[in-house]
Amino acid sequence: MIGGARLGAWVLLAALIGCGPPAAAPTVSMRMVGGPPNASVTVDDVFVGTLELVVQRGVALPPGTHRVSVEAPGHIPWDKIVEAKEGQGPLRLDVKLVPVPD
Repeated sequence: MIGGARLGAWVLLAALIGCGPPAAAPTVSMRMVGGPPNASVTVDDVFVGTLELVVQRGVALPPGTHRVSVEAPGHIPWDKIVEAKEGQGPLRLDVKLVPVPD
């Protein structure tokens, strides 16, 4: 019976080794350039930071369709529907908000 216990221990050890941390979900890097730096960036109606921060760090998007919006006081809002495809390079967006005319 000792052999069976030893075999059970090996099976348990093998199972634990195979149960490492879960694989990270795939993402696509979204990179932005533009201004003004204090503009608010939202993805799918969730605030992700100022444009200045997003320009510096980027945003990791899950694959799929997303709505990206950029707004700043005194400027016309900017909206775009983007498709983040797994395996593609970084998604690059050029955002230059236009001041509201007087």
